[in-house]
Amino acid sequence: MLAAVLDEYGLQDTEVTMATRFTEDLELESIDLVTLAGRLQERWGDRVNFAEFIAGMELDEIIELSVGRLVEYVVARLTTDGRG
Repeated sequence: MLAAVLDEYGLQDTEVTMATRFTEDLELESIDLVTLAGRLQERWGDRVNFAEFIAGMELDEIIELSVGRLVEYVVARLTTDGRG
């Protein structure tokens, strides 16, 4: 899903690791995160709620959000849901 978002910006060859940060490393803006959130919603519905995920964060945590932290959240939600 992230690859599709990056592809829209011509960044398909960008190396992405668990430590990659959305804002600092990928230079994605909030609208890009909204796009990613929409893709997560389409794939997993309410089981993965990106808005709920970031609602509990401070602004600096959102700015420093890494791919790994989002992956951990998604895995936890799918595992907790029992449908993983």
